[in-house]
Amino acid sequence: MSFDPHTVAAILTMALVTYATRVAGIFLDGRLALSGRTKAAFDAIPAAVLVSVIAPVALATGPAETIAAAITVVSATRMSLLVTIVVGVVSVVLLRMMMG
Repeated sequence: MSFDPHTVAAILTMALVTYATRVAGIFLDGRLALSGRTKAAFDAIPAAVLVSVIAPVALATGPAETIAAAITVVSATRMSLLVTIVVGVVSVVLLRMMMG
């Protein structure tokens, strides 16, 4: 195994940038006066990040996962978070068993 200083520098730089963005979010949270469309956009960020992480996995892994994701989305519009999680897990397990 060889030591590449460029790789180490890239990893450390990425770690520093990741840490800086997280810390900046904590410091700026209460200091920004948001209203109207800007507040709505900031409120939508967590859901957008969640969808951007889950959607590729749900759509690229197989039909059981895609159907289970759709069932979970419908469940999320009608039930509490805990029930939605249980419905999602149970539906993906059962669909994987049925579809192979």
